[in-house]
Amino acid sequence: MGNSFQVEVSESREELQHRLRHAVTGTTKERLQMLYWLKVGAIATRQELSQRLERDESTVYRWLQRYKIGGINELLEVKTPPGKSGLIPAKVMDKLTQRLRQPEGFKSYSQIQEWLTQEYQIVAAYKTIHKIVRYKLNAKLKVPRPRSAKAKPEVQEAFKKNFQI
Repeated sequence: MGNSFQVEVSESREELQHRLRHAVTGTTKERLQMLYWLKVGAIATRQELSQRLERDESTVYRWLQRYKIGGINELLEVKTPPGKSGLIPAKVMDKLTQRLRQPEGFKSYSQIQEWLTQEYQIVAAYKTIHKIVRYKLNAKLKVPRPRSAKAKPEVQEAFKKNFQI
């Protein structure tokens, strides 16, 4: 074996037992179990450790290197990739939110599409705009209630004045 198997576990046995009992995820339990076995002296070689954990030796080696460099917090940290960035940048989302809060707002999702294309050169599908506005921003379009073309404003005003609760 090229690298010698020398790992000094700085945490106490009791602390490792406590963390192991309160571990939530499987990966955390696995890594804490590895440290516990090393602290107790139940394991002599990295090969034996990898067999007990049912992991490849290179994985165990990588875990031990992370522990040596950053300690237990570095070992237990679960790194998640950032993922794909959104179609609409954060600044544009803020402007869209402000525009949706205005009384006139937008009358349709197509109008939002046109606004994004004209103002920010962002081309997005109707369905995408709908999902962003409705579910991500939790906003609704500003559509006035329908009014009859035959309605007379003076009759409506008279009704409002004479109506008593």
